[in-house]
Amino acid sequence: MRALVVDHGEAGPVRFADVEEPVPSAGEALVEVRHISLNFGELNYVRQWPDGAVHGHDASGVVVRAASDGSGPPEGTRVAVGMAPHAWAERVAVSPASLGTVPEGVDLADAAALGIAGVTALRVLRTRSLLARDVLITGASGGVGHFAIQLAALAGARVTALVGAPERATGLRELGADRVLTDVAGAGDRFDLVLDTVGGPLVAQAWSSLAEGGTLHLVGYSSGQDTTFPSGALFGFGEPRSIATYGDMTPTGGELTDLLGLMAAGRLSAPVGLRGGWEGVGEAVQALFARKAHGKIVLDVA
Repeated sequence: MRALVVDHGEAGPVRFADVEEPVPSAGEALVEVRHISLNFGELNYVRQWPDGAVHGHDASGVVVRAASDGSGPPEGTRVAVGMAPHAWAERVAVSPASLGTVPEGVDLADAAALGIAGVTALRVLRTRSLLARDVLITGASGGVGHFAIQLAALAGARVTALVGAPERATGLRELGADRVLTDVAGAGDRFDLVLDTVGGPLVAQAWSSLAEGGTLHLVGYSSGQDTTFPSGALFGFGEPRSIATYGDMTPTGGELTDLLGLMAAGRLSAPVGLRGGWEGVGEAVQALFARKAHGKIVLDVA
């Protein structure tokens, strides 16, 4: 079968290759993949995976063989695959714990966009009550940002979206952002929760805007820059503030089910900023790295 595999050469980060068919264990379903979704981290830091390995974690498709131990969805079920290894192939063997059943009315392409971005946003925002709280989301025009804006607004938060340039603010108010800024210094408020996908100097700036008892969640470092805190910046009186890292790779089935339910109810939309066939993966990767795609990139598997 055809798959996108890790390429450590100059032509990378991925290339097409013919690979062996997956052989599911008793506790795995075989999914025929219809759509895949790209993520910045898995492509920008591709050397964390072995050269030639089938790459990718997020996809959607149809179960063509149910798990032989009786767990998981039956044959013919439409499913979303989230944070599962080796997903960018024509077929993938997946534990049911990493699958979410796609309800009627939800497009499979939209379901593919959930995965890492949607689950990350949901898990971070569930760490505390957001009702009438002030939330700052950095890198808000990206996939995590688009989902986080909607979910925070649904939870009753006052949402401030931070983007790198004015042209990247398009559509964010419609998703639920109360304010869209290009400079955190102009916010003026203190935030109870910050979800940061950018890293670098922005982390120190966001820290200075954190309210007593607030938490700064680090879920990405797309800037690739170091963070330096001014002398004394990490000292303070009052209720302690905290910085939390993120690297939760536990099974995503529960969160995918919740997110797909919100989609089916019309309360959550998929931030698909670029759609095309997977033959165009090279151009899609370039668009991702150049920040030309607002939201997620979803590619159709022929």
